[in-house]
Amino acid sequence: MPQETTDEPGVTRPRITPLDIVRTLVLVVALATLGLWGFGSWTMPWNIVIGIGAPVVVLLVWALFLSPRPVLHVHPFLRALVELLIYVGVTLAWWSMGSAWAGIAFAVVAVTSGLLAGRRALT
Repeated sequence: MPQETTDEPGVTRPRITPLDIVRTLVLVVALATLGLWGFGSWTMPWNIVIGIGAPVVVLLVWALFLSPRPVLHVHPFLRALVELLIYVGVTLAWWSMGSAWAGIAFAVVAVTSGLLAGRRALT
């Protein structure tokens, strides 16, 4: 027998928007791209170090500055700069793997979602 779900008073749940889903997908694609770049573009043993290290560093930077509950609260423009540096790194990784169009497509989607999220955060 299914139970009814009722909202408890005083409990607010975050609303997940399509923009939040796109930004999550951008982060997942960025991490996967850096892993692919690290394992595929470097020789042994550096491919293991870079293939694991690059996504871990980006994930740590994201957790420190860009997550919904960041560890370090910084000015919104510094936050945007950190986000752009991650996007530039991923775009350059695509270019170095010989997929310039994939890099450009990633950059357009990532920067557009970042601009929309930044505008939403400022209002």
